[in-house]
Amino acid sequence: MSKQKTIKQSFSFEGKGLHTGLDIILTFVPAPENHGIKIKRVDLEETVIIEALAENVTHTVRGTVLQKGDVQVSTVEHALASLHAFEIDNCLLEVNAPEFPILDGSAKHYVEKILEAGIQEQDADKDYYIVRKKIEYSIPETGAKITILPDDIFSLDVHIGFKSPVLGNQFASLDRLSDFATEISSARTFVFVREIEPLLNMNLIKGGDLKNAVVIYDEIMPQETMDKLTDKLHQSRIDATVPGYLSGNLIFENEPARHKLLDVIGDLSLIGKPIKGKVIARYPGHKINTEIAKLIRKEIKKQDVQAPVYDETVAPVLDVNAVKKLLPHRWPFLLVDKIIDIKSNVIVGVKNVTVNETFFMGHFPDEPVMPGVLLVEAMAQTGGILVLNGLENADQYSTYFLKIDNVKFRQKVVPGDTIVFRLEMIEPMRRGCAIMKGYAFVGGKVAVEAEFMAQIVKNK
Repeated sequence: MSKQKTIKQSFSFEGKGLHTGLDIILTFVPAPENHGIKIKRVDLEETVIIEALAENVTHTVRGTVLQKGDVQVSTVEHALASLHAFEIDNCLLEVNAPEFPILDGSAKHYVEKILEAGIQEQDADKDYYIVRKKIEYSIPETGAKITILPDDIFSLDVHIGFKSPVLGNQFASLDRLSDFATEISSARTFVFVREIEPLLNMNLIKGGDLKNAVVIYDEIMPQETMDKLTDKLHQSRIDATVPGYLSGNLIFENEPARHKLLDVIGDLSLIGKPIKGKVIARYPGHKINTEIAKLIRKEIKKQDVQAPVYDETVAPVLDVNAVKKLLPHRWPFLLVDKIIDIKSNVIVGVKNVTVNETFFMGHFPDEPVMPGVLLVEAMAQTGGILVLNGLENADQYSTYFLKIDNVKFRQKVVPGDTIVFRLEMIEPMRRGCAIMKGYAFVGGKVAVEAEFMAQIVKNK
């Protein structure tokens, strides 16, 4: 299993805010395991920390805005995309303003600094969001649609389209995150000249110029109007008769599409977990990007942990005969068929429930339901295998459960169900005692959860 990551050392940026025009300092700070990505406003009398999660998104006009209470920070997507591309799970971002610096309008400088600082692998396992079935979100009035399909890795396809003689339809793809640094990070944000006046009237892009954005001129305007606009932006005057890219040549032929892809990565990082799935984005923007991230966040919140992947075609780590060597239980009380994954602190087991189970004779013959106490017992047996598996001469020991807490039954288990158990040590084992958190999943949903304390005892 992949491990969590952080940066090896702190680094800072100084630059102008795109919308506020303020001089801003942004500092990246290493963070401990399971910290996540968080943003700290250091310019306020009372320190405020905002988690980089979709439920904290409040605005999406020309950038993604995160907010906690009355405190917000905007234009976070480029920094978040860079961290996500390097699979960095834990980092604290300290900023002295209500937005991040725009720099050159891309993620290039973030990538360079991350590479320079180095990446530190941590001990905790990485927690992925695994796409089990097609997820789709659309905004009919704009034609925007994002589809996420099951896949073993993360990949992204983007299609953008504008009714413009300069910028029409473009496509961009990213088959693996490792290509982000060379293929995507240097793609700059873009804006149409016709959008600038309305944005200025909205009190935005005070720090915008030809150095931090690709400026597209596609609708010819009077020279006088163009002069007034460039004067407002404190830019040199431009010939209003020539359409094209006012900021010079593009870095890539499809640079706008690549930048939209960059934005999608940054916004989807607000799920709070790296994705295993294929993303297809048609006419993406910060609104639809963050809305589908919010949708996934709601699903994640419904259950504390995602169901493990169970592929019945893959040979188990321990079959039933190996299980019997570790557990003293026998029919009709052996409730674990096989173990499909086991590590130092995590185990995944499987139980196939058939109508022939003896407990269905009395519970209940006309509408058979697996007793809750046996579901808890099955989890306990799986946890017992985890504890005993690491011992020498494991057959000389048994595990006895001392305490079971916070048991919750969420759905019934019936004949034909396949139960997948996942137990994890939540504290290091001390004096022969283990404390575990356990889940039983049916159909990818939590059926039972509980916390266990067990003690290892040598057999007499």
